[in-house]
Amino acid sequence: MTAALEISGLHAWYGESHVLHGVDMRVEQGEVVTLLGRNGAGRTTTLRAILGLTGSRKGSIRIQGTESIHLPTYRIAHLGIGYCPEERGIFASLSCEENLLLPPTVGETLGGGMSLTEIYEMFPNLQERRHSPGTRLSGGEQQMLAVARILRTGANLLLLDEISEGLAPVIVQALARMITTLKTKGYTIVMVEQNFRFAAPLADQFYVMEHGQIVERFKAAQLDEKRPILDNLLGV
Repeated sequence: MTAALEISGLHAWYGESHVLHGVDMRVEQGEVVTLLGRNGAGRTTTLRAILGLTGSRKGSIRIQGTESIHLPTYRIAHLGIGYCPEERGIFASLSCEENLLLPPTVGETLGGGMSLTEIYEMFPNLQERRHSPGTRLSGGEQQMLAVARILRTGANLLLLDEISEGLAPVIVQALARMITTLKTKGYTIVMVEQNFRFAAPLADQFYVMEHGQIVERFKAAQLDEKRPILDNLLGV
């Protein structure tokens, strides 16, 4: 079966700065994968490199079997990728619902983008705040909106960067339920997470990064035996 995402020997640069040094990763269809590591390890750069948002890059990035390393970002997005950056990117001058109506469709694999009705069923807070300007939403509501917006596009491979960071526990729990629901619907998810307690019960496999390289890879079933390594590398 073709992997949802297969990365081989990926190098990436920002200007003269060589950030990724030969990253290898394979994500199967319908998996949740978590990228762990300290700040500056190269996790966000890996997500950005998948979409061609770094400077130069070399190696291989196959999305649903299609080589994308030489494609421009807009073509990569149309392979069915949705990216939720750490800064969220909410349009402050638009209402919550206008933000949701904005994105174009980029993928049809799972039947096209979610309807507003489906979005509001998953995120009832957003329905309550649908007429509120983006800047009037709480941090948690903005994060829900950022994720909901990419679900509208029809993307089936989701790249989520630190979606739980700085949020109240009740919001974090809602996001965990969302990821579980998306997995049952067939979405593939790659998460960058600092919050190990959030990521641990959700992920099928874990990749640990240090200095722009993958230094450890293991499946959820191996989590207990890998605890000493995680304690050493991450202090979890």
